[in-house]
Amino acid sequence: MAVLEKHKIYVRHCGVTGDDKLPIPLIKQCIRAALDLEGVDVPCEVNVLITTDSGVSDLNNEFRGFNEPTDVLSFPMREFSPPGWLSPGAEAADPETGLLPLGEIALSSMRVDKQATEYGHSREYETAYLIVHSMLHLLGYDHTDESEGKIQMREREKRIMRRLRDIIDR
Repeated sequence: MAVLEKHKIYVRHCGVTGDDKLPIPLIKQCIRAALDLEGVDVPCEVNVLITTDSGVSDLNNEFRGFNEPTDVLSFPMREFSPPGWLSPGAEAADPETGLLPLGEIALSSMRVDKQATEYGHSREYETAYLIVHSMLHLLGYDHTDESEGKIQMREREKRIMRRLRDIIDR
């Protein structure tokens, strides 16, 4: 008998081929770890697009007004205030799927490779870090200034990355 997953995580590559593709099972594990450690107790949906610098640049320009590539973009479907998981209740779920749509993540595989080299760690570690970082944005965390929110977000990232250390090469 198959075990049903609580959360639905959709990951797709667009414009990325061959060795530039990122490991989908790792991405799903990172999302599940973030949801688990943040105490997300209702079935959620998360969508991930793995694309090129050009693809991320187009999205960055369209939604943020910056015509340049970046490593990862987060598109939350709702605001959590204060940041972090506060169950919005069953009425927030999509009536057709029964899932709470958290949002979408767009990740540049090119930036993953560049930053892994720049920071001296594996592409798996960089992939995991950027997915965890983005998941925290979907849950309302922010780091735009030196506020308590930035400190809290960084602590959450470290906590989730510690959980993942056995499955990623540093």
